[in-house]
Amino acid sequence: MQIEIPIDHSVKLEITTIVSKMFSQNAFILRRTDRHDCLIVDPSFEYQRMSEYLLDHRYDVAAILNTHGHIDHIFGNEQMKRQFPAAPLIIGELEAYKLTDAEANLSASYGIEIKSPNADKTVKHGEIVSYAGISLETRLTPGHSIGHVVWICQATEVAVVVNGDVLFAGSVGRTDFPDGDFEALEQSIQKQLYTLPNDTIVLTGHGNITTIGQEKDTNPFVRPVGG
Repeated sequence: MQIEIPIDHSVKLEITTIVSKMFSQNAFILRRTDRHDCLIVDPSFEYQRMSEYLLDHRYDVAAILNTHGHIDHIFGNEQMKRQFPAAPLIIGELEAYKLTDAEANLSASYGIEIKSPNADKTVKHGEIVSYAGISLETRLTPGHSIGHVVWICQATEVAVVVNGDVLFAGSVGRTDFPDGDFEALEQSIQKQLYTLPNDTIVLTGHGNITTIGQEKDTNPFVRPVGG
């Protein structure tokens, strides 16, 4: 699936979604339509499809971003780093240890024991990440995972949040993992996501794209403050 969101009268932010058959996880390719470099977010089990798509379109990868360190969001890191070794691998500073810890990234529990390459760069709350002509604001959003981050693009006509496993269409991320915490997740959604404009597009780690306004109005798991 692919959508385009205007940046100005001639340039758009192109968002390509590649859905993994395992875990139905969404990996994203973000690219300005006036450039041939891009960002990839949470490369998954479908790394081969992603690799072929990038090669077919002759896109260069400027950076690899992980919203958090669970197996379904980091499985493709090694392949992407092998194919694009100059692209830094970026993750929240509190999640970086999970990349090389099969227990912490949950892969050991599936009998796979995945170890990603180490992060080239870690980010913290409020930090701006800028690659491929795209600037993203980092926000720390614990709850599903202790160091989970989301990235917000405000340069487009409608804001976009790369949300990972925090907020879903009609649902929220699981909190039954070892460092999960529903109260923390609720706070993250209320303070870091529900404060964004209602028309903000939410790129979810699983399931359909939604908007902040839609979830504030209908999500049964987390209501807006005072709602």
